[in-house]
Amino acid sequence: MRWTLVQEEEARPGWYNMAVDMALLELSARHGEGFLRLYQWTPHCLSFGRHEPAVKRYDRDTIAALGLDVVRRPTGGRAVWHGRELTYAVTAPTEAFGPLPAAYRTIHQTLRRALADLGADATLAPSPPRGRQHRLDAGACFAQPVGGEIMVGGRKVVGSAQMRRGNVFLQHGSVLLDDDQRMVARVTRGDPPDGTEAPLNRLLGTPVAAGDLADAIAATARHWTGEWLEDDRKDERAEVAAVHSGRFRSSEWTWHR
Repeated sequence: MRWTLVQEEEARPGWYNMAVDMALLELSARHGEGFLRLYQWTPHCLSFGRHEPAVKRYDRDTIAALGLDVVRRPTGGRAVWHGRELTYAVTAPTEAFGPLPAAYRTIHQTLRRALADLGADATLAPSPPRGRQHRLDAGACFAQPVGGEIMVGGRKVVGSAQMRRGNVFLQHGSVLLDDDQRMVARVTRGDPPDGTEAPLNRLLGTPVAAGDLADAIAATARHWTGEWLEDDRKDERAEVAAVHSGRFRSSEWTWHR
């Protein structure tokens, strides 16, 4: 299967990032191809899960007072603070990795190997005992591992979410570099649970730049394809992303529930 690497050099707003991820999902459906996208966010942004009751869960007045950029993802899960981190997105036909749980673990295994290449003693969190299992989109994204997440020193450093549309899927997630998720707790109503996350650079001691992490992920993920093909669908990707951008820029969509 054809795989294309989309490694963004310029950080972009949340609405743009979500529109491009959706565009890649559509291109996977149109052409039967896989894409790996690596990118960052500016301004830093709070993203809500697609089905999350954000109006009840988060304090909109506090978010406005802090001047935070906010977007609602097309995938499930809870809020993520996209600050000093690197985000990855994978879109492909479901046949690439099998059922969604298998795809989740395969992609995380690839990320784990990339982190190991950078000196991190990274492992995948074990699945919880039978009867205590959760769906992949349940619970706060970084609140606690539910099986398959990437851990370093007992701390969660990657949070991911998925969606499936027909015979293609999107999985994207945040690799924490220098920020934790305290901003999410700051805008959460009530008493949010203590998180188990920590930024990678706090755990490593030796800082890893976002560009170096992106290069490591791209190099490790080459085993999916053998070689990345030229990114020759930029114009088509931009056209499709433009169709989705209005929704992700819309306050009505962001706060519709």
